[in-house]
Amino acid sequence: MIENFWKDKYPSGIAAEINPDEYPNIQAVLKQSCQRFANKPAFSNLGKTLTYGELYELSGAFAAYLQQHTDLQPGDRIALQLPNLLQYPIAVFGAIRAGLIVVNTNPLYTAREMEHQFNDSGAKALVCLANMAHLAETVVPKTAIKYVIVTEVADLLPPLKRLLINSVIKYVKKMVPAYHLPNAIKFNEVLNKGRGQAVKDASPLAGDVAVLQYTGGTTGVAKGAMLTHRNLIANMLQCKELMASNLDEGCEILITPLPLYHIYAFTFHCMAMMLIGNHNVLISNPRDLSAMVKELSKWKFSGFIGLNTLFVALCQSEEFRKLDFSGLKVTLSGGMALQSAAAERWKEVTGCEICEGYGMTETSPVATVNPIQKIQIGTIGIPVPSTLCRVIDDAGNELSLGSTGELCVKGPQVMKGYWQRQEATDEILDADGWLKTGDIAIIQPDGYLRIVDRKKDMILISGFNVYPNELEDVLALLPGVLQCAAIGIPDEKSGEAIKLFIVVKPGIHLTKEQVMEHMRANVTGYKVPRTLEFRDALPTTNVGKILRRELRAEELKKLGLKK
Repeated sequence: MIENFWKDKYPSGIAAEINPDEYPNIQAVLKQSCQRFANKPAFSNLGKTLTYGELYELSGAFAAYLQQHTDLQPGDRIALQLPNLLQYPIAVFGAIRAGLIVVNTNPLYTAREMEHQFNDSGAKALVCLANMAHLAETVVPKTAIKYVIVTEVADLLPPLKRLLINSVIKYVKKMVPAYHLPNAIKFNEVLNKGRGQAVKDASPLAGDVAVLQYTGGTTGVAKGAMLTHRNLIANMLQCKELMASNLDEGCEILITPLPLYHIYAFTFHCMAMMLIGNHNVLISNPRDLSAMVKELSKWKFSGFIGLNTLFVALCQSEEFRKLDFSGLKVTLSGGMALQSAAAERWKEVTGCEICEGYGMTETSPVATVNPIQKIQIGTIGIPVPSTLCRVIDDAGNELSLGSTGELCVKGPQVMKGYWQRQEATDEILDADGWLKTGDIAIIQPDGYLRIVDRKKDMILISGFNVYPNELEDVLALLPGVLQCAAIGIPDEKSGEAIKLFIVVKPGIHLTKEQVMEHMRANVTGYKVPRTLEFRDALPTTNVGKILRRELRAEELKKLGLKK
């Protein structure tokens, strides 16, 4: 039933199927696009623009360095720990051309988080920003990393501007802590050494892994989702098919405030927009709203990709509301639930309706999206081409339309599995290719889907997954903690916020300040709890398992909300 159900749900002009084998690998897509759109702008940042021709040349220099000056081999992993700078796409495509597997890493990770990801992936090389190199200094010796490439924010800019910006960041703003990495090489030196040298573009098979994208899935410790060349090409083509009637090839200007190391921005901007030759304006620090709005004022942008938190913040800005939105054709939302009030306000300010989609790291990530021609606010749209969705009960039985159950997805964009974690893979991905998302959904009779709730305890903060197990493990390291639990509570700005519950060991005095200091030292900023509560006891099962759901129910009741 489900295979035939979707075929007539696509608006006119959108095909229900794509050919994920249209290209043999990502290198083939890149080469074709960079030749076809050679003189078109690809990425802009800090006042400098790279054309597709320049992107191909520079990524080739990066690849040549890796091939000629290191002993890295195809299939080796390289960790990229960069914000939205021009260096990012150069490194990504250079690494892929050299046959390496990209490991996207959050630049805001603590040393503990970096060490886990680098060791789990077996990374042999690292590209990082100088601002975080002091952490690399402590972590690299504990890993298999042999090669470290360090870059500064303005390295790709003209000499005088580069010197000025890098000096201000380092000496005036003091944002680059001292570090000692004697064997590290500078990013620009890598490009200089690679220029003019022969590049032998790797020829990976479609089923070979291109990217290890770390996620907790629906629960637990961070795992590397193995995304193959075919997975990512499929998602590129799926995005292209859905955007074809709204985004013209080689003509559009897309604002890129979401981090490229996050799967949503990575696939849409680095992959899908590369396929169709469009121009991505990279926003390095979207938290600096005034600087971001100033940058937006320079462009007659036609596409904006964001999430609920950002839409709300921008619409509150008087300067943003003054911008020229006459060219804005497409606004896409993902990463967290879009609130109807935010969608209405955005349309009121910009005149453009927000198109919401849904996906997971494990689906490369786009699984469903609202067709721009037929948006239904409050839904996550319909499955992208060549993709099936169904909902199941706890026994794995498929449920009828309108029933509530766990959403499952099947399509060419579904990951190969978790890196070196077969048991975790088997829990989420069955032999027929159906992926359990861990989200509770309803399929409407018209084919549109609505997410009702999440099956597991994962907390979603501004589009980033936070896992209670990790927070509780970190907190348990603090002397004096007897029991603890972490839950997500509703938050207008970020979707959810973290609340901790702590039971202190008898005779120990522990303060809120001590707890917060410990958390800030051990987890990334967005994982730091907003509030905490000391208790004499926590609700548990008869075997002693803490009942997070009861704690969450208590908090919702305080807010006058249902479970």
